[in-house]
Amino acid sequence: MSGVVVHNMSFKAGQTLTITGVPSADSTNFAINVGNSSEELALHINPRFDAHGDQRAVVCNSYQGGNWCQEHREGGFPFNQGEKFQMQITFNSEEFRITLSDGSEIHFPNRIGAEKYKYMHFDGEVRIQGLEIK
Repeated sequence: MSGVVVHNMSFKAGQTLTITGVPSADSTNFAINVGNSSEELALHINPRFDAHGDQRAVVCNSYQGGNWCQEHREGGFPFNQGEKFQMQITFNSEEFRITLSDGSEIHFPNRIGAEKYKYMHFDGEVRIQGLEIK
């Protein structure tokens, strides 16, 4: 698995995960994953500049039992190649709330329903500059 993987970093319901990063100048897409392992992702956020048939779309999903679930598209697209972004993620047992740089929000169901996740994976054409959990 490529990208950056963070293990055993406790992210609990009610906390806020703030991610800052910069997509590469020629980025087609990148992914931010939160879950319990690479085999159980509660949240997959995939900003797509031009990838998988989508242009300037944020696609969310989850991965369970070896299969991707139903894709979810919502919110704006405040990402620009080569420009810094900030994203905030909070969750409870029902849903994830993702706040993008432009203030738009994505509401994605917490399909696994856990109160704590310990695995994060950042992949694709992006440089992650900061992670903070409060």
